[in-house]
Amino acid sequence: MSLAASACGSSSTNDSSSVKPTTVSDADLQAALDTGGSITVWAWEPTLKQVVSDFQAKYPKVKVNLVNAGTTNDQYTALQNAVKAGSGIPDVAMMEYSALPQFTLANSIADLSTLGADKLEGTFTPGPWDAVHAGTSGIYGLPMDSGPMALFYNKEVFDKHKIAVPATWEEYIAAAKKLHAADPKTYLTADTGDAGFTTSMIWQAGGRPYTVDGTTVSVNFTDPGTQKFTSAWQQMVSGKLVAPIAAWSDSWYKGLGDGTIASLVTGAWMPAPFAAGVKASKGKWRVAPMPQWQAGGKVTAENGGSSLAVMEASPNKKLAYAFLKYVSVDEGAQTRIDQGAFPSTTKHMNSPDFLNKEDPYFGGQQINQILAQSATQVAPGWSYLPFQVYANSIFNDTVGKAYVSGTTLQDGLKSWQDASIKYGQEQGFTVK
Repeated sequence: MSLAASACGSSSTNDSSSVKPTTVSDADLQAALDTGGSITVWAWEPTLKQVVSDFQAKYPKVKVNLVNAGTTNDQYTALQNAVKAGSGIPDVAMMEYSALPQFTLANSIADLSTLGADKLEGTFTPGPWDAVHAGTSGIYGLPMDSGPMALFYNKEVFDKHKIAVPATWEEYIAAAKKLHAADPKTYLTADTGDAGFTTSMIWQAGGRPYTVDGTTVSVNFTDPGTQKFTSAWQQMVSGKLVAPIAAWSDSWYKGLGDGTIASLVTGAWMPAPFAAGVKASKGKWRVAPMPQWQAGGKVTAENGGSSLAVMEASPNKKLAYAFLKYVSVDEGAQTRIDQGAFPSTTKHMNSPDFLNKEDPYFGGQQINQILAQSATQVAPGWSYLPFQVYANSIFNDTVGKAYVSGTTLQDGLKSWQDASIKYGQEQGFTVK
């Protein structure tokens, strides 16, 4: 069944007229924890391992089976296959904010309003809280973190080659040229084509390629913001100034560790993967504000950021939601922050302890001050498609060709646009 038809033909909680009030009390959640049981959680985020251990120690009658079913699209594909088969579905699934609309529209995840999430209004910062509403009046996840962007760079490499920390994208490209000329084995960054990075860069540049109004959407990658990004990043691709190494691969982690990949521009959640996956470079990396399209600008974008959702098929929703609260609001939130995760809660974001913390991985730098500032500078007005998971899954078949052939990024985005429009129409959307 098409996504749009599924949404329109169902009496699901996607319909604002069917939103239910809270039916589960805090006492009910505590009773579920005291009674115990088993839940399965699909997630790839490294700090959750400690959180699960702490949670089970506090609630010894609860067993949490933490499963890494793959990162981002790999997990989403596995999750969609499980939902389609009607078996093997976890109780809880980690989902990036860009993925929530697709699973919400397909009625695969539960509206947490009935479990008490409506009482958390004001607990989270506006961006993540808006994102878990997935464009509806329901609440379809609890934010784990957010992803305001910043520049992560290897200070040791920068100092060695006398590279100044770039404040603009023009300076960033110049730095890439200087570094690669000085050492052809070293690159300022790595990129083989990543949908999240590309859309975030377009977001910061002022592009708004997606508009969504119910089941009417538009996809347009010809706007000035998109072209601002493609004209700049094409220089990096055509000049072979980006390492041809896929993010999250073993080679990528190795490059970050040995200095052959000298920087990343990514979301504020990155310190945790650095600490867990690039241990040998402790003390070498630093954080700086995201480079700007205009000198003196103060505009950022989000990149990633994730929530935890309760699957509609879960037979143990109360226990699953109690776990979500522990991770996102209660003790688990602080545990994750202590390990480098970036908060989505206003309490933690504004805490002096958080803002003034000296991070030993980053040479004692108070990185949270830069990351929190970025969170206040995120450009408004961004939307994701209600079938963004699918769109992202075909990114490398379209835009990705620009990294391995004579296709330009702008032409690749046109192909991505055409393929996204075709898919949306096949799914029953009105697509412009």
